[in-house]
Amino acid sequence: MKHYKPFAWMMAIAIAGTTMTACSLDSYEPEKPFTTDPAPSKTPLYACGLPETRSDVEILFTEDDIEWFNVTTREIKFHDMDEPLYKRMEPYHEIQFNMGDYPLFVVSSFVGLWDSRAFSDLVLCYGNLKTIEMDGYYLYDCYPLQFINDERVQANIKKNAAQWETFTKYLESKGKLRK
Repeated sequence: MKHYKPFAWMMAIAIAGTTMTACSLDSYEPEKPFTTDPAPSKTPLYACGLPETRSDVEILFTEDDIEWFNVTTREIKFHDMDEPLYKRMEPYHEIQFNMGDYPLFVVSSFVGLWDSRAFSDLVLCYGNLKTIEMDGYYLYDCYPLQFINDERVQANIKKNAAQWETFTKYLESKGKLRK
């Protein structure tokens, strides 16, 4: 039996060497660091609809479609579009906000005041949850707002803080931020 041990070790070393060689041959591109100070002219803001299967990704809107964003009320005002935005968003499971090649944050779902589901992460809501009026689009930290103090919601707020700062700074650099 002793003659099998050296063979097993040689095989293990050969496999490890092959794996290391294969990994070193990959074209390695270092991950770009996330920054909260985007270069406004080089990094367009846009949002994509992500279906559950992630098969067809569609750009739902770009920074050009955003008229302004109010950090106090969290309302995001869009320019008039050919088709209501909520109709374009309905088929998608998630909406991902991107800054150029970087994903900023994922909105867990598009919801309306009529929705009976609860979310502990960002949502894009059609309607104002504070006034209960369907008067626009709002980016909320959770849905419904009564869960804002839940520890999962608070953890997600902290998780999204740097990306949220990038989002607001970018809109401010474009003159699209209201306070």
